[in-house]
Amino acid sequence: MQIEIDNGSGFCFGVTTAIKKAEEKLAEGNTLYCLGDIVHNGMECERLRQMGLITINHDEMRRLHNVKVLLRAHGEPPETYELARRNGIEIIDATCPVVLQLQKRIKKQYEAGDGQIVIFGKKGHAEVLGLVGQTQSNAIVIENFDEVKKLDFSRDIYLYSQTTKSLDEFHRIIDYIQHHMSPEAHFQSFDTICRSVANRMPNISQFATRHDLILFVCGRKSSNGKVLYNECLRVNPNTHLIEGPEEIQAEWLQDVKTVGICGATSTPKWLMEQCRDAISMNNRQ
Repeated sequence: MQIEIDNGSGFCFGVTTAIKKAEEKLAEGNTLYCLGDIVHNGMECERLRQMGLITINHDEMRRLHNVKVLLRAHGEPPETYELARRNGIEIIDATCPVVLQLQKRIKKQYEAGDGQIVIFGKKGHAEVLGLVGQTQSNAIVIENFDEVKKLDFSRDIYLYSQTTKSLDEFHRIIDYIQHHMSPEAHFQSFDTICRSVANRMPNISQFATRHDLILFVCGRKSSNGKVLYNECLRVNPNTHLIEGPEEIQAEWLQDVKTVGICGATSTPKWLMEQCRDAISMNNRQ
C-alpha cells in the first residue's frame, strides 16, 4: 500500500507564526495565557498545554492583571486591546498579517462614513468578531449566498470576506449584488480571501483524485477544514474526516492500494505523520 501526505496541507503562515511565538515565550519560562484555542486542533492545543500554555476566554481575561496574553492568528476587536491596557496586560500579538490588514481596511471604510459594510463570513467566528469590532458592531455578516438577499440594495454596499471563505461562493455573492443594486447606489467588493488558503482548494482537489482512500485529518471545529474536507469528498467519495490516528477504521483500508492523507490550515504535520505511521503498522500486522 502506498501512503502519501499532501505537501500543501498543514499550518498556514499565520498559525505557524502564532505557535512559534507561543513556544518562544514558554521556553523563556514565562506564564503565558492564550485568548481562545491557539488553533482549531485539539491535539496541538494539548501539546502546547503540556508546555505550559493556559487557554482562557474573554471573561477570564477580564479578571487577569499584569500577565502576558497571546492573541492568536484570528485577530481580536479593539475592545480586547483596551481591556489589556486597563488591566496592565502585555499583549503578545500573533494576529495574522493578512487579517490585520483586513481589519485596518474595514476600520478605515467604516470611519469614512455611510453605506453598509458587509462581511462574508461565519457568524461568531473569532476572525469575524475581530472584523465586526472595527465597525462598532455595525457590519452585516452573511454566512452564505442565500443570505445576500437580505441586504438593502438601495444603499451603498462595501463587501469584504473572512480570509478563509470559499472564493467561488464569494464571486457568486458579488454577481448577485451587482445585478440587484439600485442605479443610485454604489457597490464595491474587496477580495480579501487569503490566497495561501484559497489555492489549497484546487490543489487538494487534485490530490484527492489520485488516491483510492483519503483521510482528511482535522479538528471538527475548523471552518477552513470543513470547506477543504467537503471538496475532497466531492471529488473522492471514499474520504473520511478524522481527528487523529485512533479514528482510523481497519475496514476502510481493505482492498485499498493508495491512501492520501491531507488536512486543514489548522492541522499539524506531526499529526498527519502519526496517521501515516498507524496505517503502516496496521499493514505490517
